[in-house]
Amino acid sequence: MPHPDTMNETLPILYQDADMVVVHKPSGLLVHRSPIDRHETRFALQLVRDQLGCRVYSAHRLDKGTSGLLVFGLHPDAGRSLSMAFATQSVHKTYHAIVRGWPADQGLIDHPLSRQEDQQGHAAHANAAPDTLAPPQPAQTAFRTLATVTLPVCIDRYPTSRYALVELHPQTGRRHQLRRHLKHISHPIIGDATHGKGRHNRWFAEHFGVGRLLLAATALDVPHPMTGERLALCCPPSADFGQVLQGLGWADVLPAALQPPPLLLPLSLP
Repeated sequence: MPHPDTMNETLPILYQDADMVVVHKPSGLLVHRSPIDRHETRFALQLVRDQLGCRVYSAHRLDKGTSGLLVFGLHPDAGRSLSMAFATQSVHKTYHAIVRGWPADQGLIDHPLSRQEDQQGHAAHANAAPDTLAPPQPAQTAFRTLATVTLPVCIDRYPTSRYALVELHPQTGRRHQLRRHLKHISHPIIGDATHGKGRHNRWFAEHFGVGRLLLAATALDVPHPMTGERLALCCPPSADFGQVLQGLGWADVLPAALQPPPLLLPLSLP
């Protein structure tokens, strides 16, 4: 039986056939149960199962705060095939994020990441001796800066504040890789309570009315689990993400296929 909290809730279906389904996961929704968020009663896997009336098989994960493309298999063989494609980096992923500061025009972040880091950004085995911890895993993220802005507001120690819209292509699939990599280059994602800066997150929440993590999974190139045919899937950022894009003057930066839904009330820069 569906959980009472989710009986009338559905997720937008972006692609579906006999073997797989792709939905748009909103920010704030877990993919499946997690011991870290024991209080949660809503999960994407459960919602899609109830929506389709059949069991679904998780192929990959998105952080709770990340919105966008989420893939499920519709039978065990499809689930295994899709999971293997993600695990072996056979899926090409594109994300968009709004970050603090102005990164380089483009680049590759090549920075190994520890496997011990949990959702609070701390080592899961903080009391363990250093030589008992597993070594960091290789991790690479390619990025491209699409737009920049300087706001005449003093949020930190400077009289103005800089932000950028970046396109991200993770070449490995480490836990919280994009958030940790952008923190590593000193351009954390806005809305990231763990790796970002509270003053900037609060300003965006107060000025734009959007307190979420501004990270969206916008495109996937994935092999079909049964035929191997490449599927090119895309998903515009959700309306709340689009609200910030418009407010920063970036409404037309993304290609037409990734344009967020139009806003009822336009926002403007301070």
